[in-house]
Amino acid sequence: MLLGIDTGGTFTDFVLVRDGQLSVHKVLSSPDSPEQAILQGIDELGLTPHLARGEVSIVHGSTVATNAALERKGVSTLYVTNRGLADVLSIGRQTRKGLYDLTPTPVDAPVAAELCLEVSARLSSNGSRLEALSDDDINHLQAAIAEHRPAAVAINLLYSFLDDNDEKALEKACPDWVFVSRSSFVLPEYGEYERGIATWLNAYLGPLVQGYLQRLALAIAPCPLGIMQSSGGTIDAHQAGNRAVNLLLSGPAGGLAAAQFIAQQRNLGRSPEPMLTFDMGGTSTDVAMIIDRLLLTNQGRLGPYPIAVPMVDMHTIGAGGGSIASVDAGGLMQVGPESAGASPGPACYGKGGTKVTVTDANAYLGRLRPEYFLGGAMTLDHQAAERAIVALAAELKVTPLAAALGVIRLANEHMVAALRVISVQRGHNPANFRLCCFGGAGGLHVCALAQELGMRSAIVPVHGGVLSALGMLVAPRERQLSRSWQKPSSDSKPDELGQAFAQLAQQGRQQLEQEGVNPSAIEQRYSLDLRYLGQSFSINIPYRESSDIDEAFHRAHEQRYGHRLPIAVELVNLRVQVTAQTQPLSLPKLKNTAAIAIQTVSLPELGDTAIYRREQLCAGQTINGPALIVEQVSTTLVAPGWTLTVDDVGNLLLER
Repeated sequence: MLLGIDTGGTFTDFVLVRDGQLSVHKVLSSPDSPEQAILQGIDELGLTPHLARGEVSIVHGSTVATNAALERKGVSTLYVTNRGLADVLSIGRQTRKGLYDLTPTPVDAPVAAELCLEVSARLSSNGSRLEALSDDDINHLQAAIAEHRPAAVAINLLYSFLDDNDEKALEKACPDWVFVSRSSFVLPEYGEYERGIATWLNAYLGPLVQGYLQRLALAIAPCPLGIMQSSGGTIDAHQAGNRAVNLLLSGPAGGLAAAQFIAQQRNLGRSPEPMLTFDMGGTSTDVAMIIDRLLLTNQGRLGPYPIAVPMVDMHTIGAGGGSIASVDAGGLMQVGPESAGASPGPACYGKGGTKVTVTDANAYLGRLRPEYFLGGAMTLDHQAAERAIVALAAELKVTPLAAALGVIRLANEHMVAALRVISVQRGHNPANFRLCCFGGAGGLHVCALAQELGMRSAIVPVHGGVLSALGMLVAPRERQLSRSWQKPSSDSKPDELGQAFAQLAQQGRQQLEQEGVNPSAIEQRYSLDLRYLGQSFSINIPYRESSDIDEAFHRAHEQRYGHRLPIAVELVNLRVQVTAQTQPLSLPKLKNTAAIAIQTVSLPELGDTAIYRREQLCAGQTINGPALIVEQVSTTLVAPGWTLTVDDVGNLLLER
């Protein structure tokens, strides 16, 4: 049996595959102890007797690292670096939120000054020794640990990616009860600030993640436990405990892995159709692009921190179903980024909320039906939504209908702008993609977003409300390895590059083999970070020994930025992705009995609109808009001019 588990802020989602049948389940999350909700769901699924016999293979996406980083609730961490560089994490790149703000709000340093320790060891940029690590340095470190009693130590020395002996010596000098994170293990790349932040975050979050995973692994033993990484691949829980910084986008990466799986399943034997994805929840919307495979970045961010480890290339904005509509000092309406959250939530939830949200606008317009919301388990207060809309309309001096439509259109504009960031601004035409929508709030907006972007097709995946949990089951086992290699491309010989790539690949293969992966099932992919000589930012290019990497870089630069330059190309980093696919998973086929509309209602701007239950739709059924497709966790609006077709596993295919 295969069990995928995604822990969210409100719900913990489960997708179980047993005897070829797929079932889904949800329980309320337990943020203070996430494993309690997991064990509750396992018990409600009737799997507890199977755990003791080791009959369930579990893959989990965790928010423990993400929440601790955003809330600044990590452990006490001692930061060790070279003499004179203790302030690097505080100074950063000297960028400011407001360029012309002369009185910015002070920002707390990642590490307090008294927890920053400097050592005399020093290497040059070519790896030669300038100053040796001394016994006094070791003694100073041990004395600082004894004085401050930190839970973790982060070690970040200059050029450790060329020679890691000093960092290993400092690691060895730390007592066993301290969690140690060294930069040569976490991120062996140039850039002392980004490498330092990654190393510090790994230490700051490591004991929390390690403790949580150990408790969960013990509770489900002897069943195997895999963890989703930010890069869209899984890692064994025992190894994941040392790589907390690689788990920061664990849940969202699961959703993208499932979207990629669905694209591949729909195009068996052919290249998957490229997709733009948007995951619209209550407080935010995540957008991404999939071309053949998940696109990764090493320039991601989480809150104020740059995250230079590989993660899915995702753009997030503060626009969701709970985003609040307000009127600014100039009399213009704004939507978001402030959210009503879960409490009091949108006005229509009946929990005391009085401010208009996107959800309230959809409820007022009749697109969110009270009788079908959460399968009827939760009653929507339509009168409260109407009161809030009327108050907003009076403030704007427009009709309530115009106010509600304005909220929807403005929220759509925010999401369209986000989708343009990850497509148009990178040289891609959205019209060449299919828009993939998931998350509880996205289905009501998918047609409008696609139309605004000039797209003619969209898809609302089956099990979209638990898509991240499904992604846990279809994601490959994976390692991402890198190494700085700064030199002009003309000075890099193919045999030298091949040898360096092979060494990295061997490290990844060994790690997967330690998890029990068959060596013959392991695949590897090589790529290079390249830039024009003198540039700060690089572009990642697939590497093949026979290819012209300079020309490949010129083409990629021209596609993204609109021009190429007659300048020498410089190599920055070598990257290796080592993967092993999981056992094949097939989604069950739908029945062949066509569903009929359960109700027809007249809605503003849409007219007569048929309502269908999604679980009653059959394969091949076609529905012309306007129509509403209701299910327990979301609603999909088929807009006028759009046609919906149900494929053989239940995905909703929308065509304009």
